[in-house]
This record gives sequence, structure tokens and C-alpha cells, in this order.
Amino acid sequence: MAKHASPDGISSVLANLHAILPEIEALYKDIHSHPELSMQETRTSGIAADRLRKAGFEVTAGVGKTGVVGLLRNGDGPTVMLRADMDALPIAEGTGLDYASTVTVKGADGKTVPVGHMCGHDMHVAWLVGAATLLSQARNAWKGTLMVVFQPGEETAEGARAMIDDGLLDRFPKPVVTLGQHVMVGPAGFVAGSAGPITSAADSLQIRLFGRGAHGSMPQASIDPVVMAASVVLRLQTVVSREVAATDAAVLTVGVLQAGTKENVIPDDALIKLNVRTFDAGVREHVLAAIERIVNAEAEASGAPRKPEITQLDSYPLNVNDEAASQRVAEAFRGYFSPDKVRHTGPAPASEDFGCFGTAWQVPSVFWFVGGTDPKTYADAKAAGRLNQLPVNHSPQFAPVLHPTLETGVETMVVATLAWLGAT
Repeated sequence: MAKHASPDGISSVLANLHAILPEIEALYKDIHSHPELSMQETRTSGIAADRLRKAGFEVTAGVGKTGVVGLLRNGDGPTVMLRADMDALPIAEGTGLDYASTVTVKGADGKTVPVGHMCGHDMHVAWLVGAATLLSQARNAWKGTLMVVFQPGEETAEGARAMIDDGLLDRFPKPVVTLGQHVMVGPAGFVAGSAGPITSAADSLQIRLFGRGAHGSMPQASIDPVVMAASVVLRLQTVVSREVAATDAAVLTVGVLQAGTKENVIPDDALIKLNVRTFDAGVREHVLAAIERIVNAEAEASGAPRKPEITQLDSYPLNVNDEAASQRVAEAFRGYFSPDKVRHTGPAPASEDFGCFGTAWQVPSVFWFVGGTDPKTYADAKAAGRLNQLPVNHSPQFAPVLHPTLETGVETMVVATLAWLGAT
């Protein structure tokens, strides 16, 4: 395995950062203005593939439908995989930026939805293009193989698995480590991470409860699925508060409760959609079993004519940072940034399918967070006790400040990569 990069090696790779920064900023704004939904990222992936080809990478497009893999072979040494996700969300942007998205598209159900990069994946694409460009320009500073992955469908938990199912492990060299990062609320210019669980497992479920419809004036002739659904929602609140130990953690959120079409009609059925976040496999298993137990018991107590239908909508794995690899990345960050800008953070309740790559290849993974909030805005909000009022990922107002967020994300990716590929 190659030795760590020297400070001179890092400096030589990053020497051109400010020269390419206007191009990276323009790329970011372009992708932000042209967001694409999960597994539909044809324009974005085309841009990523084109940038990699211009930087001298061997490029394979269409991996897992819209995924892109670039390889840059630079002598003997290990292979390191860098990943960025590309997809946007069905959210109308409310930032007011002059490069804000006004895109709308038809979804799979035929309904027109707005599309916005309200999670920062556009920033991730720009970071990775910037890092790949700089590493290509300074090949004398490192040895090995750089594998760059632009992944589709993170927001729907489809993309990583689609790339793996499309032969990623057989078609490309096995890396010694997989590296990824995410822009989050936090002062721009700062980076945070930790060993162990870094993002939660997530399970989204759809529950359909069956009753018997009737006129609103004759409830005695019905089996009311609205009341049944209300009882289910209330009882589900006890799963975390009464069935999960205080030393463990779980989140159970009911995001959809739908029933009926008119105020004087008792409907035949009701729909619930919920999301579960956990950080331990045993806790996850218990919470999912408790949901099934409660849903079935409430339906039986109501005299439902048939058992509820419980359908899994999506599932994200627990994302665990390898301890030794995380320490290696943290040391590299502390060697490059001022120590106060490298922070330890606990696991985030957000979820990611990035960990699928390391698990499939059975190699270490490291995932970290880069702050995207204007430092003064963040400091003022913290001093006033209003951090929870800052727009977070998936908010219509989420908009990372351009600088130094763009620079920091490129720097972190380069520095982490050179922790394995450094030639000196």
C-alpha cells in the first residue's frame, strides 16, 4: 500500500484549485438549475462523463441505468473509490437564487411535480468533478488507480444497488477503501465525521387498512378505517417511547395518513406511510416487528374484514465507518486544515446507500460531512439558540453558500484520497 501523501504532494494537487474554481462554480450552478429525479439523471451523468473524459479517465456510462464510472490508472498502487450522488428531489425550490430550479417533470404516476436540488447532490457532483480534475492534472503526486463513481438514485435507495447489480464488482477493480461525503447544515469550511455508525438505517412502509364504507350518518353500518388508522398512528408513538431503551435510538415518523373523499362518506380503506430510522440491527428488527404487531392488532380490534397490507417502499442500510480508515482520514484532515475545523460528530439520523459499495466489495468505507452554511449565519443562529431554524437538507430553502463550501469539498476529497494514494 502506498504511503501517505506529503504536505508538498497535497499542495501540488491542490495548486490549481483556485484556477479551476470558476469552472466548478459554473458547473454547480448549471446542475442546480437543471435537476433530475432519481434514476432519470441522463443530463447530469452525461456532463459528469464528459468532464471525466476530458480529464483523461477511462469512462463507462450507463452503469445501473444512469451511473458513471471513471478510472484513472497511474502506476502501481491501490485503487481508491470516490463517490458522488446525482439525483434531485420532487420539491419546489424556494431559495430565490438567480440560478434556482424552475424544472417540472411528469412522474411515474403521470402527475407533474417540481424538481429541485434541495439535498446538495449538485454540490457533490461539482466536488467530485473538481477533485478528479485536480488529481488528473498532478499525477506526479500520487500512484495507484482512482475510481470515480457518479451514482444515481440515492434518494430512492435504488442507485447503489442498481450499479452493483449491473456488474460493478466484476467490471471494475476492487478498491481498498470507498470514500464519500455530504454537504450538511454546519459552518462552511468545517468538516465532521466519526468512526462507527455515521448515518442511520431507514425503512419506509406503506400500510393499507381495510374497513367497510357507509353513509356518514350511519356509522353503525360501517367498520371505520379512519378511526382504525387514527388508533394505529397514536399507538405507534409508543414504540419508541415505551419499547426502545433510553440507551438506544430510533425515530418513527408517520408522514402520510389518507382516507376518504367526502366528509359524509365513511370510506372502505385508509392509507398510512411511515418511516423508521435506527442505528442498531436489533433495534431495527424490534421496531419493525412492533409496527406489524400494532397494525394487525388494531385492525383485529376494529373487526376489519381483512388483514392490513404492509408493503416496504424502500430500505437503506446502516452506514458504518471503518475505525482504522476513519482515523486515517481524520489524521489527513487535521494535517491539512486547522485543527478547529475538523470536528467529531455523532451518527446522523439521515440515511444513505453509500455503504452498499463497501459492503458489497467487503472493504472499509468512510463517509463524512462538509458544512454548507454561511459561518456568520451559523454562529448568529447558534448564539441565539435558533440552529433548528436554519434550512436543512430537503427544505425548499436549503441552499449551501458557494464559498468556501465548493473549495472545502474538493479539498476534503483530494486530501482523503491522497491518504491512500500518496506517492511519498
